Amino acid sequence: MKDKKFLSTTELAEILGISRIAVYKKIKKGQIKAKKVGHDFVIDKSILAGVFDKELTQVEKSKIEKGVKKIVREYGETLRLLKLE
Repeated sequence: MKDKKFLSTTELAEILGISRIAVYKKIKKGQIKAKKVGHDFVIDKSILAGVFDKELTQVEKSKIEKGVKKIVREYGETLRLLKLE
């Protein structure tokens, strides 16, 4: 994958930690630039910097914070036990 100039939707989904469907939705919304090749899309690897460097909005930060608090509240003891191992 290092020598390739383009990524498949599957590869990008794996890198971003999201589903392939989520990648397709981002392509359709214009959040990720991609070129159609056959029945699939390819994404230029050079856009990855832009994907990772995007600054979060206050709303996005708030959603993440709420999610983290929920996880800690529901799984805090399990997380503490995992850390001990």
